[in-house]
Amino acid sequence: MSAGGQPGHWPYPRWIAHRGAGKLAPENTLAAFRLGAERGYRMYECDAKLSADGVVFLLHDATLDRTTNGSGVAGDQAWATLSQLDAGGWHSHAFAGEALPTLAALARHCQAHGHWLNIEIKPTPGTELATGRAVAQLAAHEWARDPGRTPLLTSFQPDALRGAMETAPHLPRGLLLDTWWDGWMDVARSLECVALVCNHALWDASTVALAQEAGLRTLAYTVNDEWAAQRLLDLGLDGIITDRIDLFPPSR
Repeated sequence: MSAGGQPGHWPYPRWIAHRGAGKLAPENTLAAFRLGAERGYRMYECDAKLSADGVVFLLHDATLDRTTNGSGVAGDQAWATLSQLDAGGWHSHAFAGEALPTLAALARHCQAHGHWLNIEIKPTPGTELATGRAVAQLAAHEWARDPGRTPLLTSFQPDALRGAMETAPHLPRGLLLDTWWDGWMDVARSLECVALVCNHALWDASTVALAQEAGLRTLAYTVNDEWAAQRLLDLGLDGIITDRIDLFPPSR
């Protein structure tokens, strides 16, 4: 955190495409990030977890059933198996055959196009520290040649952020909150977070002021209605994560 309660340098665009392209493409696939780019977005949110053999790949849920043709706990399976799954057919026929991407592949994609990334560390339960360490190690390696565009690492799990901090302390971190639980500020400080990423309903003038006084940048998820977006813009939030890349042009 910056001294004196003033947020430091913040290079990230305000508008962030949720899981690549929101609902318009299968989430957390390269097709989604390509579509987000076609709609003018320059920053994306994604979810990263570990395979059983230590490969960092993109998936939101703990299990494979909702967004692939696989089943069971994703983190219990080897990358050789995960890489063969169809992660697009559940969404629509047009995306059938889309694969689960590795975080390394997405890093290369973002760097090739000059885009930014918010990596949510989404560990399989029980692997919080290990996942945080692995994500941070990979991110530090992949963005070493592009240090001006280092990703923002976020998580609901303090242990995941702790693993990231221990591994790559120079990478910026943000704490995700769905409620105001006791001690969140102390945790954010102990993890040297630069940002607070909250359910959009948690933000009002007083909570924005509290975060800013602590030197934290303010981001909101998942903002899909015009009235909600305008309210947050009026509050001066630094980042808005949305599924509605069709409704919100990122230049607004």
